[in-house]
Amino acid sequence: MQLYTIDTERFRLDGGAMYGVVPKVIWNKTDPADENNRIEMAMRCLLIEDGDRLILVDNGIGDKQDPKFFSHYFLHGPDTLQGSLRRHGFGFDDVTDVILTHLHFDHCGGSVVRRGDRLLPAFPRARYWSNERHWHWAVHPNDREKASFLKDNILPIRESGQLSMLPVPTSGTAAFAPGIDVRYVFGHTDAMMLPQVSYKGRTVVFAADLIPMAGHLPIPYVMAYDMFPLTTLREKREFLEEAVDNDWVIFFEHDARHECCTLERTEKGVRMREAFPLSAL
Repeated sequence: MQLYTIDTERFRLDGGAMYGVVPKVIWNKTDPADENNRIEMAMRCLLIEDGDRLILVDNGIGDKQDPKFFSHYFLHGPDTLQGSLRRHGFGFDDVTDVILTHLHFDHCGGSVVRRGDRLLPAFPRARYWSNERHWHWAVHPNDREKASFLKDNILPIRESGQLSMLPVPTSGTAAFAPGIDVRYVFGHTDAMMLPQVSYKGRTVVFAADLIPMAGHLPIPYVMAYDMFPLTTLREKREFLEEAVDNDWVIFFEHDARHECCTLERTEKGVRMREAFPLSAL
C-alpha cells in the first residue's frame, strides 16, 4: 500500500464561522484573517494505492460552478485535483473508488464534471462510496445546511449507476477493504465518514471536518457550520483520547500549514506533538 497527498485549490472561509464561539483575538494568532475576515484553508485529499485499487478520499470543490459561486471562496494556488493526480503518475481514469466523507461542496465538488450540457462522473471507472443515512440527509437537506449540498455535485453520481453505500454500524467502524476502515461521526453533519488506514505500522486517520485544522484540536473549538455542536464536542473528546492512546497520525483536510500530526497530552488537553508531511512516514 502507498499513500499520497492530493492537493487541490486553496480557498478562504470566514474565520468566525470556522471557529464558532472562539473569539477572533484567539484564533487570529494562528489563522490570521484577511481584510474580509477570511482565513487561508486547504482542500487536501488522500489517495490510497492498494494493489489493483486506487482509492481517492474526497476531491475538493471542482470547477463546474459559475463565477459568482466561486467568488465567495477566493479559489487560488497552483494545485488542482488533476494536476496533483498527474504528479503521482495517475489520471481520473485510474481511480477505482472514491470515498466521500460527506457531501458538502468543498469535499465532493470534484466528483462530477460538466461536459456541454451534461453532468457526468469525473472518474468514469470508479465506484463512489457514501452511506444511505448521509445520502438521504444531503438530498433532503435542512434549511440551514442546504446551501452546502449542491444537487449538481450529488444527483449525477446516483444517476450514473456508480454509487455504492457503506453500512452505518451501531458502534465501532465499518470495514471498507483490508487495512481500511471507516468510522462515523454525527456532529458536523449526519453520518460523516472518517477513513482510517493501517500504513507502515501506523494508523492514519483522515479527520475531514471533525478536526479540519490543527487549530481545532481544543475541545471547545467547534465550527459554526456544525449541525450538532454538543455531539461534536463529545466525538472530538472520544476521538482525541483514542488517537493519543494509540499514537495515530491525523491527516488534516483543511489546514493550510500542517498536513499531518501526532498528538500528546498536555495540561491544556490533547494537543499537537509533531507536524509533518504524509511523505515523511
